[in-house]
Amino acid sequence: MAGMKLTMEESEVTLVRQAAASELMSDDDRSVAADSWSIKSEYGSTLDEEQRHADAAEALSAASYRVTSDYSSDKEDQDGDGVSSILGFQSHWDATYADELSNFREHGHAGEIWFGSDVMETVCSWTKNLCIDFALGHSPNHVGNTSSDQVGLHEKDLSKWSVLDIGTGNGLLLQELARQGFYDLTGIDYSEGAIDLARNLADRDGFPDIRFLVDDILETKLQRKFLLVMDKGTLDAIGLHPDGPIKRIMYWDSVSKLVAPGGLLVITSCNNTKDELVEEVSTLNQRRNSSSQELEMSQELEPPRDLPPFRYLDHVRSYPTFMFGGSVGSRVATVAFVKN
Repeated sequence: MAGMKLTMEESEVTLVRQAAASELMSDDDRSVAADSWSIKSEYGSTLDEEQRHADAAEALSAASYRVTSDYSSDKEDQDGDGVSSILGFQSHWDATYADELSNFREHGHAGEIWFGSDVMETVCSWTKNLCIDFALGHSPNHVGNTSSDQVGLHEKDLSKWSVLDIGTGNGLLLQELARQGFYDLTGIDYSEGAIDLARNLADRDGFPDIRFLVDDILETKLQRKFLLVMDKGTLDAIGLHPDGPIKRIMYWDSVSKLVAPGGLLVITSCNNTKDELVEEVSTLNQRRNSSSQELEMSQELEPPRDLPPFRYLDHVRSYPTFMFGGSVGSRVATVAFVKN
């Protein structure tokens, strides 16, 4: 089974307490705290990017957020369950990408790869095979087993897949997808600094055709639908805002409008297991169905027969696993859903 949360150790508890204390901070204080996340040398460059990524990932994992509100059956029991963090605030990401943009201009550094390069490469190669197999009509159990001849015949069809990366950051995920054969690529992020960095990196690395737009997924202005929508860590960060439960509902409402019928949504998370993501989508479907039924009943019409927005398709099974409490899990989960 993919993913499971570890019991917090003392250092992690400290991080969570610091995160909870951030709720009492002003926006200016949050900006200062966010800026201090990036330790700088006397030359202004970021020290030890691998350690910086590890610290950020640890904070995200430590904030073991449990879905509440309309996505939880325990609506009454929310005290102490929801954990917020500076990672849930735009001020943190604006400061982070301002630092990384400066670092890029001074030293040419691309910045951190969220969850690490190994996970990014796994996500992209697995997604490529998933799209090819899905187009061929294969079941999820056959993903990754397509013959080399079939890959050669259908790899060119990847250029027909319109791809959206939500919370694209430095845009390196889209660069990797371009190397895998995808062509129609768009990345959005609510941080202007992130988009500026992503554009600079794409131009430098030979991917000028990737489109990058400043756009907030919770209040998206996009009118287009995409055959493939990617999310690597964005839902995690949204859940770490003090209003995370509400913002997660807003997230699903927006994403439902952006994925084309028959298209795929691929979510990579270090804060939710595969089963938790599947359960959240199931609850979304139930909520949508209940709302639709209430509307139809109020208008005295026949009950709706609409299909639920999403259904589970497959998940990555190749991440390193560990044993904890008699169960096997991994630190990262990547799950694919189909838009009905």
